[in-house]
Amino acid sequence: MPGDSQCMSTSLDWLNGRFIVFDGPDGSGKTTQFDRFVEYCRSNNHDVTLVREPGGTQIGEQVREILLDPRNTCMSITCEMMLYMSSRAQLIDQVIGPTLSAGGTVLADRFISSTLAYQGTGGGIDRKAILDIGDIVLRNFHPDLTVIFDVDEETSRSRRSSQPDRIEQRDQVFHERVRQGYLEQVAEDPDRYLLIDASMSQDEVFASLEDGIRNRMAAMPARS
Repeated sequence: MPGDSQCMSTSLDWLNGRFIVFDGPDGSGKTTQFDRFVEYCRSNNHDVTLVREPGGTQIGEQVREILLDPRNTCMSITCEMMLYMSSRAQLIDQVIGPTLSAGGTVLADRFISSTLAYQGTGGGIDRKAILDIGDIVLRNFHPDLTVIFDVDEETSRSRRSSQPDRIEQRDQVFHERVRQGYLEQVAEDPDRYLLIDASMSQDEVFASLEDGIRNRMAAMPARS
């Protein structure tokens, strides 16, 4: 695994107290790379707390079922956004907040960056409205780094599930807006975002990911 062998015996203490989000359009390969990075951490004896959105708690998983159920075609985009935020609030209170407060490492498969891209740029909800609600939900537990896996819509469409959920079922124009939403977030806050070209091979993507996270974390002040 590129990026792994040279670091197998290296301490990952630089991840202590860090909150890193893996995000990107459906079909970007985000979850595959998330799983690989988790294994990389564990193979280096570094304990990590994993969360996914929506979900990650008993309540959040129930919300997830509602959000992704293809039968819920009448759900408004505002209702959708608020349900994502509700799941996130529970996740912050129950898992993310306590873990970070104890100096642990949190790795998240999606976070508020997804809401900004999908319900914001994709769905038309005002960005400021999402961020205002996000301030209430997140409190001080903002990600140290959000990794965006970028791939063109044609490629991501070819990678998406053959049994798409309610969000994945939306049309190409919607998914193109979502991708643009992610790219806009990266451009607006480059210090907090890491853009990864996900069109490369899985090994090449992982090598870029591992190097990128390590370099970004090294540039941040150490956690006390």
